[in-house]
Amino acid sequence: MSPQMRGHLAMLAFSALVAGSFSLGSMIANEIAPAALTAVRFAIAAAVIGLAALATTGLPRSAAQAPWRYLVLGALFATYFVLMFYGLQTAPPVSAAAVFTLTPVVSAMAGWVLLRQITTPRMALALTIGAVGALWVIFRADWQMFRAFEIGGGEIIYFWGCVAHAIYTPMIRKLNRGEPAVVFTFGTLVAGCLLLVVFGWSELMATDWAGLPAIVWIGLFYISFFATAASFVLVQFSSLRLPSAKVMAYTYLVPSWVILWEIALGKGVPTGLILGGVALTIIALLMLLKEEVPPSVPVRRAME
Repeated sequence: MSPQMRGHLAMLAFSALVAGSFSLGSMIANEIAPAALTAVRFAIAAAVIGLAALATTGLPRSAAQAPWRYLVLGALFATYFVLMFYGLQTAPPVSAAAVFTLTPVVSAMAGWVLLRQITTPRMALALTIGAVGALWVIFRADWQMFRAFEIGGGEIIYFWGCVAHAIYTPMIRKLNRGEPAVVFTFGTLVAGCLLLVVFGWSELMATDWAGLPAIVWIGLFYISFFATAASFVLVQFSSLRLPSAKVMAYTYLVPSWVILWEIALGKGVPTGLILGGVALTIIALLMLLKEEVPPSVPVRRAME
């Protein structure tokens, strides 16, 4: 299996794990402050990834070179998570999910600015098809629901979080100096956790940790282990093997995975029209799976 294909499979798993955090996260969003929640999830995830690194590649001293790199990456991803929860305090979930579909496009632009990664016409078409399919799913094939969409303060806050998420992806490749994904992820999580502790110290102290409902701890550990620790490794792994636009294109699958999560939780099966949107996202991903032919490769003449 090629490195590129392994990158695609890693992002497929990433999209499924992140979708689970939406279902569980919505159940605990109003029970704990955003900065406190994010700081704890980073701390738990850092402990898990640190143990994984020690058990596999180890933590080489060379990984500690230029620690500012981890601060940059940790700040970007911490910003995304904190602004997501702040945005969801006022933005309806449907509107926020629509904003999230802008991430691959922003990531493609960031990839060009930071790495000069070129988005080919076919990749741009695939991103467009994926965006249409994702919006189709998010608005549940309801044109009236789409027309009622309004951009409010919460959506604007969350959009800037999505910008941070989009920049994070190409920055991984730009700042990585050969460290294994698990080691690089550990450094990013530790740096992000430290920044969040400083930023959210008052929220951490004000939270009644002993009085939190059980569902908060269930959701927190899922988000920490799977939606943070595992997804960090998967994104880092894929970003070293795929262009930024292709990595972030898998965000288009998240609404479809959320539907499967909702079905598993007994909340009903979507209509056939909604499944049409799911089909579009799958078509977009299949287009992205196909390798581009380098323009520098000469094409033989027909007579040859």
